[in-house]
Amino acid sequence: QVQLVESGGGLVESGGSLRLSCVASGSLHIIRTMGWYRQAPGKEREEVAFITNGGSAQYADFVKGRFTISRDTAKNAVYMEMHSLKPEDKAVYYCNAYTTNYGDEQDFWGQGTEDTVSS
Repeated sequence: QVQLVESGGGLVESGGSLRLSCVASGSLHIIRTMGWYRQAPGKEREEVAFITNGGSAQYADFVKGRFTISRDTAKNAVYMEMHSLKPEDKAVYYCNAYTTNYGDEQDFWGQGTEDTVSS
């Protein structure tokens, strides 16, 4: 089991910036990637960015150049810097840990943090 606790987010004006943090605990050795998803009202949850244990990052096209994901393995944490925020970035953001354990794959999720971008 992996537990994820998020912090950060909140209300920001369009064009502003926010920083999300997520700290993992539990069976950390089974984590393969950590990342962020988001879910806007009335929409499906979508992947925003993820980073591997080796530090390789991937981004959704709609955040490339604006969001940066990073990981501090010593603190078991993942961060996401979000810049040039747009009203369409308003969503609940969820921290994710993708794990594998003896061939079994499982995703773990944080509780979500709401980001509101005012126009």
